[in-house]
Amino acid sequence: MIDLAAHWYRASPWLWLLWPLSLLFCALVWLRRLAYRRGWLASHRLPVPLIVIGNITAGGSGKTPLVLYLAEQLKQRGYRPGLISRGYGGQSIQWPQPVRADSVPQLVGDEALLLVQRSGCPMMVGPDRVAAAEALLAGQQVDIILADDGLQHYRLGRDIEIAVLDGQRRLGNRLCLPAGPLREPPGRLNAVDFVVANGEARAGEWAMQLQGSTLCALKGNEQLRLAALAGQRVHAVAGIGHPQRFFASLRAAGLELIEHPFGDHHPYGLGELDFADGLPVLMTEKDAVKYRLYAGAQHWYLPVQAQLDEEFMQQLLSRLPERATMPEKNHGQETA
Repeated sequence: MIDLAAHWYRASPWLWLLWPLSLLFCALVWLRRLAYRRGWLASHRLPVPLIVIGNITAGGSGKTPLVLYLAEQLKQRGYRPGLISRGYGGQSIQWPQPVRADSVPQLVGDEALLLVQRSGCPMMVGPDRVAAAEALLAGQQVDIILADDGLQHYRLGRDIEIAVLDGQRRLGNRLCLPAGPLREPPGRLNAVDFVVANGEARAGEWAMQLQGSTLCALKGNEQLRLAALAGQRVHAVAGIGHPQRFFASLRAAGLELIEHPFGDHHPYGLGELDFADGLPVLMTEKDAVKYRLYAGAQHWYLPVQAQLDEEFMQQLLSRLPERATMPEKNHGQETA
């Protein structure tokens, strides 16, 4: 079976055989977006501001760390953010579904569980983002909502759009699916409010760096400096959209890797990451939420934090709509 994604980011002339399908895909995407812009299809506005963090490429680009960054920044400024997402990979038979710190990742999705465990924010997931947002507002006191992914979910009205790019892979061959990685034509980036590049940024983009230097044990509360493993041989596991980014960060810390790349959202089973050589097994935090029940003393994960210029948050807050209630006013009403 051909791995199309591996060819989207290299010179693979045979992909042009799929070009007619890409043209059809782009045309349908353009018509659908036009239908919402003209009002032929109705979008739903929420009583609180909604910020969509998404991308126009298939595969991982760094949305989850950015959502966590925004949630923390908003909380520091007195807002009460709530989160919604599709709950990709979740197999619940009932939607929308609330996500709690002890939720089962197979039901609500691995990224959703990671977001709740790290942010402490209330979250609702479901394929219908409108229903998820309404359920969140009905059950929680939130005054702003962050939507993880959903840039193309136009039925959900949004106030601010943030597109995240992989600063290294960029837009690949710049073709729409299936000949390339694009969910929408490249020009879509001109319509969003912010373009955040995970890594190196270009003119008009905001650079985001992911930093992580402390390993956490999956079993127990032990921590270990990543630098302590410099020069050692380890197993490196990544079931994310771009595993090589994680592997590169470990190599930069001086580790010698035995690589184990898996598909994005890979559903790990019992013993799948148990290797017979006794070497440490390092994985991403998204992998850890799915393997924690099976973990042994050799399993570690590396949490990362997003870093952006302070001016980014200042500009984002300045674009919040007039209906956004100031945090100080919210708190005053609660204590009155």
